[in-house]
Amino acid sequence: MLKIKFKKTKKSLKNLPRTLAEKSFLTFLGLLLVVLFLGLIILYYYVFLIEMIDEIIEKEELLKLDTETQRRVLEEWQKRNEKFLEADIKEYPDPFRVD
Repeated sequence: MLKIKFKKTKKSLKNLPRTLAEKSFLTFLGLLLVVLFLGLIILYYYVFLIEMIDEIIEKEELLKLDTETQRRVLEEWQKRNEKFLEADIKEYPDPFRVD
């Protein structure tokens, strides 16, 4: 089994800023490489990947609307709208009112 020695880990984490400060040039190079790597990843995703997706979209055909389905949907919406308007006209008795 792997046991983590917390006292050693805590001590090394406490000394980390000092170690990084003593080796500031290597720390700078390391951080610079990390930033460049992240920059390249972001460049790839937001420039090259988007260009490839745009090319794929241009090659695909435009969506075609099914006029029969569109007509049925519009009829259903009209029926629902009529029912909604009828419900506004109809008067319902008040269940909390005592006559």
